[in-house]
Amino acid sequence: MADDERKIIVDDDWKAEAQAEKERLAQEVAQPEELPEAGFAELVNLIAMQAMVGLGMVASPTGERLPANFELAKHFIDMLQALEDKTKGNLDDDEKKMMDQILYELRMRYIQATTGGAAPMGGATSPTA
Repeated sequence: MADDERKIIVDDDWKAEAQAEKERLAQEVAQPEELPEAGFAELVNLIAMQAMVGLGMVASPTGERLPANFELAKHFIDMLQALEDKTKGNLDDDEKKMMDQILYELRMRYIQATTGGAAPMGGATSPTA
């Protein structure tokens, strides 16, 4: 087949399908994801995430590791402790276990980060659990 005999055929179905996909993607971007139901676990996780940022455990959206701010980390760990103190006796077993585990792990990571020592991690339970 000679080069001058070749033709590119673009049918209308392809154009319509591409336009429909474009509209669908635009709709997905316009509709924000549903937020999870507000609850105790979400509150604890929100505060714990801030402590992790302070410990330098979180990367920026560009993938760069955020610098540690140990004063900030300690502040949020202390906030979790205050929350635990104020909710004492009002948490169900799962909430209490979650709070104990998160506080224990954040404290160990704080000690490890600030002293350069090796703190036990993963699967360890709080002495109070």
